[in-house]
Amino acid sequence: MVYTLVTGASSGIGYELARIFASHGHHLVLAARSKDKLDILKAELEKSYGVQVHVIEIDLAQAGSSDELFYKTEKLNLKIENLVNNAGFGEHGYFYTTNLKRIQEMIHLNMTTLTELTYLYLKDMLKNKSGRILNVASTAAFQPGPLMSVYYATKAYVLSFSEGLYEELKGTGISVTALCPGPTTSGFQAAANIGNIPLLTAMKIPNSFEVAEFGYKQMMKREAVAVHGFMNKVFTATVGLAPRSVVRQLVKKLQSKKVELKA
Repeated sequence: MVYTLVTGASSGIGYELARIFASHGHHLVLAARSKDKLDILKAELEKSYGVQVHVIEIDLAQAGSSDELFYKTEKLNLKIENLVNNAGFGEHGYFYTTNLKRIQEMIHLNMTTLTELTYLYLKDMLKNKSGRILNVASTAAFQPGPLMSVYYATKAYVLSFSEGLYEELKGTGISVTALCPGPTTSGFQAAANIGNIPLLTAMKIPNSFEVAEFGYKQMMKREAVAVHGFMNKVFTATVGLAPRSVVRQLVKKLQSKKVELKA
């Protein structure tokens, strides 16, 4: 029996991805900090779809968490054929006013954990010559992001890493897909403190299910880069044509809100 591992599965895109995988008959390993939410989801998915679901409570923003998660799935003899690196978060505000510990946790979760889990589970995929990896990046990966500078930088890493690995793995039976959603209605906005940004209040944005369904389909098709939404596709295809100085200023303007300057 093979499993799909979804990180950050307690809410947002990860939650919807878990539901979609289960609806297609995938047995699941769900990892997140919120065990209560995962237990509720587990019961629902097992009852609705007849799949086996294992829940692992873990904070993947902490050092050593990747090894811990890998050890737990190995101990339970769970063969991971599909890996969904969804867990991640952002923070809005001027870099020098942001809490350093939170920045460190963001970097660790968005980049280090994603890389480590990919490395650890890829080995068995290569042995079995079968597997898919979905790394959740963002349209933020295509340009710098003033007022969310660290978050944008981490997603640029996810996109570049995923594309490079996709080429390395050609012919092995394993694919890597970078899912790049734009703004999405989920718990991300509240966690990142960006609910009042004009960009998000002035436009109609997709919900987590729409993004997750698109990501699932593109992963199954073994696409390298999956940008959700027509306007996002246009933007990411053309952003490189504009002077970088203009792009920086535009992104800052779109993300601006009242941020108290602190010396």
